[in-house]
Amino acid sequence: MSWRVFKFFDFEELKDPDTNQPFDKLKDLGVTCCACGRGQMIFGDAGGNLHILTSLRDIISFACFALRVHFIYQLKQRNIFLTVGDDEDLTPLIRVWNFDKRTKEGTPTLARTIRAVIPGGKPQSTVMAISAHENMNMIAVGFKDGTVVVIRGNITRDRSSRHRVVHTEETPGVYVTGLGFRQVGQQTYLMMSTTAAVYSILISDSDPKTQLDSIGNDLHCSTMTDHTQDHKFVIARSEAFYFYTSEGRAQCFAFEGDKFFIRWYRGYLISVAYGGRGSGARAASLAAQGGARESMTLSIYDIQNQFVAYQTTFSSRVIDVLSEWGSLYVLLKDGRLIRLDENDTKTKLETLFKKNLYPTAISLAKSQAYNDGLIDIFTQYGDHLYSKGDYDGAIAQYILTIGRLEPSYVIRKFLDAQRIHNLTDYLKALHEKGEANADHTTLLLNCYTKLKAIDQLDKFIVEDQNLTFDVETAIKVCRQANYHRHALALAKKYQRHDWYLRIQLEDLGNCVDSLEYISRLSFKVAEVNMRKYGKQLMSELPEETTKLLTSLCTDWIPRGTENAPQTMTSPVWCSPDQFIRVFVNRKQHLTQFLEQQIRTHKDHHLHQVVYNTLLELYLSEIGHCTPGERVGKESRALQLLKRPEASYDLDHALVLAQMHDFRAGILYLYERAGLFHQILLYHMEHNDYEQVMDTCKRHGRKDPNLWVQALSYFASGEECKGKISEVLQHIEENHLMPPLMVVQTLAESQYATLSDIKSYIVKHLKEENDQIAKDEHHIKQYREDTAKMRDQIRDLQKSAKIFQVMKCSLCKRAWPLPLCSPLPLPALLPPGLPQ
Repeated sequence: MSWRVFKFFDFEELKDPDTNQPFDKLKDLGVTCCACGRGQMIFGDAGGNLHILTSLRDIISFACFALRVHFIYQLKQRNIFLTVGDDEDLTPLIRVWNFDKRTKEGTPTLARTIRAVIPGGKPQSTVMAISAHENMNMIAVGFKDGTVVVIRGNITRDRSSRHRVVHTEETPGVYVTGLGFRQVGQQTYLMMSTTAAVYSILISDSDPKTQLDSIGNDLHCSTMTDHTQDHKFVIARSEAFYFYTSEGRAQCFAFEGDKFFIRWYRGYLISVAYGGRGSGARAASLAAQGGARESMTLSIYDIQNQFVAYQTTFSSRVIDVLSEWGSLYVLLKDGRLIRLDENDTKTKLETLFKKNLYPTAISLAKSQAYNDGLIDIFTQYGDHLYSKGDYDGAIAQYILTIGRLEPSYVIRKFLDAQRIHNLTDYLKALHEKGEANADHTTLLLNCYTKLKAIDQLDKFIVEDQNLTFDVETAIKVCRQANYHRHALALAKKYQRHDWYLRIQLEDLGNCVDSLEYISRLSFKVAEVNMRKYGKQLMSELPEETTKLLTSLCTDWIPRGTENAPQTMTSPVWCSPDQFIRVFVNRKQHLTQFLEQQIRTHKDHHLHQVVYNTLLELYLSEIGHCTPGERVGKESRALQLLKRPEASYDLDHALVLAQMHDFRAGILYLYERAGLFHQILLYHMEHNDYEQVMDTCKRHGRKDPNLWVQALSYFASGEECKGKISEVLQHIEENHLMPPLMVVQTLAESQYATLSDIKSYIVKHLKEENDQIAKDEHHIKQYREDTAKMRDQIRDLQKSAKIFQVMKCSLCKRAWPLPLCSPLPLPALLPPGLPQ
């Protein structure tokens, strides 16, 4: 497999901070094993000692075993590490050390010692691998005879532990080469490899085992990944790296080379192989010649992004690669410690940009969660592809920038007709992500129409349910491009009722579907649209439109919901006067409509325009019918006028009646308006003497002046002067006119004679003479009384008057003394005042 090789790590030999010379404190220790984590590095030597390297480059050493230290295992989440070594009796021991509890010298305390033996009386064997669970309840030990033992119990407490064999090998010479715990939910698996196979063991009461592969690996050529690769188990062979889950083999990456050991660090697979950077065949050839295995190649593989982040060759043997204090440290056999510092993400990306490796840069940015710069990478990659003429690839990258990059930046690049397909893809993605505005919708639909992409247009309008776009703009564009079916589908889908009806009527002239559509709308929407389009619908479908309007103005129920449960609310209807203008040149249908409204709304006061219009319709028919038909039509109009709930305009109705010579209506309206003199004048104009007299008799008490008008009227004609005496009788009884005015009125007539008013004058003169005689008698009596009173006054002025009566003859009270007046004071006061 050929992966690109980069230098994403900086190489530097570790210096002693005191002397600024190469760090050589590990040079003569004879390191046999090492581990790292929790802020320190731990080294074991052949003499059984442990050496702890701190961040200050200080080394703390102490004895651990009597003989050699074989393995050191550091828990990642706790300050606990395990060592495996030999004492004098050559029995392998496992010792648990606690960094949280240190001695005075700063060394960790020994928490527990466990004998690494195989239960069941089996012969003792050399420990080849060790691993511990992070919950500190399990230790797995692999032996040279192929046996694997799991020690259950708290690893830091010195109490009895349960040793159980979970794997044995029947094939001689097969030994354990790697161990690692993998947690899947509540289940714990022990991943193990031997020189012949790979297994996963479910740690339970029965410890079921699954063979994952029939190939094995050498010692130190296995490791566990972290969360970036789902905690997989990795083994290295000369031909490839193999990844395993607890169920089976996962991915495989073919890299040839005689691997010495592998490690895992922050998503990187670190491999140290024998020989230089040559092929595996060349390395094997050198190995056959002897002495060439001291040269080793360190490779750091980025598994997720599939490139080699760093590669270098060491002339000295590599003991191990440690990761601590944010860097990698390579321990060489000659005691040198090489530090590898990883470049930051920005520096890596700049390197990739210079080489135009944009796909790799994108993959790297995603794996590093470099979200802030990801959009810039997509944009640069798109620009690069655009400049190379790869428009399909460029638009794919620009689509990834939607929401962050201004759409106009992309749209301007693809406005040429030859690139309309790419522009269409971008605009569609813009709508799918809800970032499109009205202009983008217009442009996309124009692209569809120019490309004649009817299927895409159908999908955009009909099928896609989650797109966000300006609906009205889409309807306008489809309408302008004569895609009426799509415009109607949009309008109906998004309930743009006005647009739906506008297209149906103005563009397609489809009145039937329009009327059916309106009949299914809610009351408010149907009312608005019938006001707007009712006239056009009436001209094409008068019967159906009249029926719909009648329903709209009585009790509206949208079609299709008749059987649906109705809530108990008051009936919904609108005033009929709003739709009168719809019935242009449709008098018959308007008459039917208004008659139905009046019958339906007997308990409601309709607008006076309704009655005015219906009356006008009735009267307009009178002039075009026979005398026999006229009677029936006039009767119908008069019934309308006499309806108690009718709220027509009286003046308007009167004008209509006069225009059409509707006699009964005129007289009724005059009477209803209290215009009795107009009734009288109407009869006078028609020389209907009996009706004149009848009018005066019926309304004379309300308006006595009617008799006066009648007198003038009858006096003006010879054939009607016989009515004068009867009129004069009523005038005399009600004292409506002075006799002189009566005489003057009749004197102006050329037909009235003295004989016509002789009886009236004689009678009146007699009454006047009687009144004069009566008045003269009263005058004479008043004169006599006045003379007597004057004589009494003179007597009182000249002599005293002696009263014999002691009480007042008026009030019957005793006279007060002394008397100063011929009458007592109470008698002088007006009646009703306090005395």
